[in-house]
Amino acid sequence: MTPVELSRTVVHAVRRAVDAGELSVDVPSRVVVAPPGPGGCGDYATNVALQLARPAGQPPLRVAEVLQGYLSDAVGVVDVEITGPGFLNISLDPAAVSAGLGELVRRVHDEGLRYGHTDVLAGRVFELRVPYEVRAEVLADALGRIVGSQGGRVEVLHREPVNLRPVPAPEDPTPLGLDAACWALLHPAPHDRPRITADHLLQREANPLFRVRYAHSRARALRRNARALGFAADAHTPQSADAHSPNSADAHTPHSTAGHTHSADTPGAHPLLTLLADHPRVLGTAASLPHPDGIGAPSRLTRHLLDLADTALPFFATVLPRGDEKPTAAHRARLALAEAVGTVLAGGLTLLGIDAPDHL
Repeated sequence: MTPVELSRTVVHAVRRAVDAGELSVDVPSRVVVAPPGPGGCGDYATNVALQLARPAGQPPLRVAEVLQGYLSDAVGVVDVEITGPGFLNISLDPAAVSAGLGELVRRVHDEGLRYGHTDVLAGRVFELRVPYEVRAEVLADALGRIVGSQGGRVEVLHREPVNLRPVPAPEDPTPLGLDAACWALLHPAPHDRPRITADHLLQREANPLFRVRYAHSRARALRRNARALGFAADAHTPQSADAHSPNSADAHTPHSTAGHTHSADTPGAHPLLTLLADHPRVLGTAASLPHPDGIGAPSRLTRHLLDLADTALPFFATVLPRGDEKPTAAHRARLALAEAVGTVLAGGLTLLGIDAPDHL
């Protein structure tokens, strides 16, 4: 795990703490991590708790304790210690990262669009009483699908007292079309005013919905292009590091004694693993309905998918061989991870009621 990847992991821990209501701060775009100074320990240290203490209105040590809990269960992190006034000292385990990634990618490939689905809410029925207003209707509909993914059921009623009343849409979102309208209404937190503008239709990076759908279509394109090159992902059987394409001359020779290659050995893989591993938790936040944390589950899911897409797009450039390079086990491992990302993006968009096209 590089410092850049660890920085993203720390940012994600802050975002999880904010989502859980334990911190009330703006999530930083990046966090500085560096080798620990005198009195520190582990592989890297960060002073993010000291930076967030004042805006959070809490002592630095308390902020550090909150973040310590979220960092400790991040993939590849084996220990987090607090030193001094609130420095977080992080120890990493590269071997654990490789093993965990292989298992996670296999799980996503096995479960497909149902990855993250559970039966923890089986038998539970959540009653949502909503006004006759388009955003409330769309939000209730998305909550029904997310709760259903956890084994529960939502009953939507139009009667008082209302227990789901997001800030209404300022105008009719119908001209945007179903997909853009759903994103426009679900992406902002329920207490924020949604923007009903043509920006949601732009096919460019400034449009978050476009980035998520583009990342999904890129993952599907990588699979098609890999097949054209004569190789495919294998999420279940580790490949020897010197293996070539299944169509190459040495594809059927005895297994090499070289070490196995995992997706985790590729730069950029670790933050993707952290986000993929967090997907079930994001879906599970709907269990707190009708508490605001549960009502915010669709918005939280849009932000999660956006983080995954933005992290995946640079990684996708490393998946396919370049020039005269032959497909190797490393390429197959990267392709398996890319396909897992595409699967999670498609599953998340489906729960939001948004189409995930293979081509854009």
